[in-house]
Amino acid sequence: MARLAVLSYHTSPLAQPGTGDGGGMNVYVREMGAALARQGHSVDIYTRRDSPTQRDQVQVEPGLTVHHVTAGPTTSLPMGELRLWVDDFARSVGVLMGCNAKPDILHANYWLSGIAGHWLKHELDIPLVMTFHTLDRVKALTFGEPSSERATDEERIMACSDAVLASCDIEAQQIVDFYDANPARVHIVPLGVEHAFFSPGNKTEARRALGMPTDEALMLFAGRIQDLKGVDLALEAFIEVRRRNGKGHLAIVGGPSGPNGRETLDRVQRRIAEAGVIESVSLVAPQTHQLLSSWFRAADLTLVPSLAESFGLVALESAACGTPVVASAVGGLLTLITPGQNGLLLASREPKDWADAIERVLDPAVGAGMAQASATMARQYTWRHTAEAISDLVHRLQSGALLLCP
Repeated sequence: MARLAVLSYHTSPLAQPGTGDGGGMNVYVREMGAALARQGHSVDIYTRRDSPTQRDQVQVEPGLTVHHVTAGPTTSLPMGELRLWVDDFARSVGVLMGCNAKPDILHANYWLSGIAGHWLKHELDIPLVMTFHTLDRVKALTFGEPSSERATDEERIMACSDAVLASCDIEAQQIVDFYDANPARVHIVPLGVEHAFFSPGNKTEARRALGMPTDEALMLFAGRIQDLKGVDLALEAFIEVRRRNGKGHLAIVGGPSGPNGRETLDRVQRRIAEAGVIESVSLVAPQTHQLLSSWFRAADLTLVPSLAESFGLVALESAACGTPVVASAVGGLLTLITPGQNGLLLASREPKDWADAIERVLDPAVGAGMAQASATMARQYTWRHTAEAISDLVHRLQSGALLLCP
């Protein structure tokens, strides 16, 4: 079995998803690490210390340890400042690795970790596996903005990565098309879902446990409050549904994220008041990953109106709970949702079009079939399968030659 050093510089797998920089990547790093440890690998996750009270090491379970590494101020930092401390993080991780058994593989997550991983690869002469989670040039295209220096860093990291992981074929093609990556080194490894928590259950009991109404339709938005995730569109679509039939409740579960997160949340709160739906919209603080499953079970449908998604873990976890998804026709969501079978996809960003889709799914004759199809689709995704695919790749990299920078 292998020793894996996993880099998660800007956000800890122990952090609460749904606020700050915590999201699907936190879940991915933690669940992937745990699944690999259960297969007998030794997994050490290195993350930046953002609180002076964090212990140096936290053993999550046998074979899986999180290391808090001091790099810069021991407090939360905005994304724009984190780049300043990456080199310090890399050197500190290198010192820690020198005091312990040398890892067989580096697995970096997100471009900032990739910068550290690139340096460590050459210091230690071990293969680098890279998962980007989001790509700067894809986001730039989405928002109609020029790509930044980050894209140059991403391209440099890709060129020296022994393997680049993509969550679906669409992301894999984006990596090749936008960064001229070698397709032979791009490997599709889908994410998983923890079915022990995310599974169908009693909708009425879930609503009672959460204090949600049981006599009208419940729509759910779960994710970070930021422009990229499209919370404004979810709210406008709900307002249109309420305008048409005077019924329904929307739960928005998550917290502000990114430089404009607070502004986005303030805008949402003002719009709720202006539309007169204060009693029909619940703004819910970020939930633990396991408790989030109760929200999915309670809902009649989940809204995922993101402008971009490399995979769409929220959509998968909702489906695993038997709750259909109405989502944007972008990125990995295209691979998870078959329109008309387990949900609906929309290219439009017009609230009326989304309200039409919501009403279609809320039709009991349609929604029941979609619920069953959603749960069936999600069963093929497990973290064990994710870990098996990564294990196979690790073994191949261990027996191959180290890729040199071009």
